[in-house]
Amino acid sequence: MLEMRPDCERCGTDLPANAPGAFICSFECTFCAECAEDLDDRCPNCGGELMDRPARTGKALAGNPASTIRYFKGHA
Repeated sequence: MLEMRPDCERCGTDLPANAPGAFICSFECTFCAECAEDLDDRCPNCGGELMDRPARTGKALAGNPASTIRYFKGHA
């Protein structure tokens, strides 16, 4: 199950689990759409492809909440 990280690790933008606009690599490194575009859709950590993260809503989100651990690294 996806961890659903709550923020872009490059710029710190909030990325709610129930909203579109997040991109992840196979290791779940998470970036906002703007940063993903600036990175040419490549993860700067592993070099993997950044893909749209699916949203988690309703009962699925209630029963499986998103992570609250923030990963912002501040190298925007």
